[in-house]
Amino acid sequence: MRKKIAIFGSTGSIGRNLLKIIESNKKDFKIELLSANKNYKELLKQVKKFNVKNIIVNDDKAFDILKEKERKLKINVFKDYSNLSKIFKKKIDYVMSAVVGLQGLYPTLKSIKYTKKIAIANKESLICGWNLIKKELTKHKTEFMPVDSEHFSIWFGLHNLQLSRVEKVYLTASGGPFYKLPLSNFNKITIKQALQHPNWSMGKKISVDSATMINKVYEVIEAKNIFNLSYKKIKILIHPNSYIHALIKFNNGLIKLIAHDTTMKIPIFNSLFFKSLKNINSSSIDMEKLNNLNLSEVSLKRYPIVKILNLLPNKISLYETVIVSANDFLVELFLNKKIKFNEISKNLLKIIKTDDFIKLKRKTPKNIEEIMKLSDYVRLKIFKNIYKSKNVSFN
Repeated sequence: MRKKIAIFGSTGSIGRNLLKIIESNKKDFKIELLSANKNYKELLKQVKKFNVKNIIVNDDKAFDILKEKERKLKINVFKDYSNLSKIFKKKIDYVMSAVVGLQGLYPTLKSIKYTKKIAIANKESLICGWNLIKKELTKHKTEFMPVDSEHFSIWFGLHNLQLSRVEKVYLTASGGPFYKLPLSNFNKITIKQALQHPNWSMGKKISVDSATMINKVYEVIEAKNIFNLSYKKIKILIHPNSYIHALIKFNNGLIKLIAHDTTMKIPIFNSLFFKSLKNINSSSIDMEKLNNLNLSEVSLKRYPIVKILNLLPNKISLYETVIVSANDFLVELFLNKKIKFNEISKNLLKIIKTDDFIKLKRKTPKNIEEIMKLSDYVRLKIFKNIYKSKNVSFN
């Protein structure tokens, strides 16, 4: 019997990679639902190719276009994820949650009750709403697997092992496009330069996050949440080749290094087939990369945003939502040519140290609505208090 699956964010890089894997294993899966935001043309291609009957489209314009085609195409077009109960009459086998940004928290949370396994590629969900996600996972007995290459590697390295044996976990970072750029040139960085990641092909937002290294700060928070580790046991190392994705030092003296090609297909494939005997075609061990690991410490002068790790509370709080929301807005300003690249880190560190936000370190998120309301407030406060004088506006 074919396994029933759903993909939230099917037109993004994670979704497309997953569909390529499914295409090679069509007899094993039946896609029950695909979702997208604006890219309805790509979504339609996917619907026809995989004979999908249910789609969710968030963007108003895209929804209206597809709603008109609903009867002709013999598909069900829904506006948002509140309609999951109409689509899933009983638990399906697998959900991939790959919606970009904090908006991915809602579908992640809402889908847990409808699936036996959820693979989460949405960083913001795991950072801002992990306590809510964990509660739902336990309540509905749903299996969870992280899809980020780093967290999948940690998960794989710790599989069936006791956390008490872990002395230290190391997350690797490529260093992004500015690993060797003279610091004196940071105030001249262009959008085009910031988007030129040396190893990975990613969207604009995550490419900028990689360049500032806030993405690695996020991954430390995720690792702390997912694996119930203290921040003292997690460290970032620069690794330009992006071949080693995680190192785990155990208290018996042994060290595990988890390596794989710089492709998301491997963690995605394993989120589907980890317990099966399926194989994936991958490259032979890259001896050149193994002989030139070039691991090094993170320079806070080059990546000042990493200083945020010294400000984080030990338990999940609303403070993480402040960090994510403020960074999102600042990156948006940069991509709209309203601020310089180096102003992202500078202003983010300034914003999250204000008394109004520092007090939120003591407050645990109660629900999605509280998180989303705070996110809107953070963006509004930044606009009013910091950039109003610069006449920042968007077309």
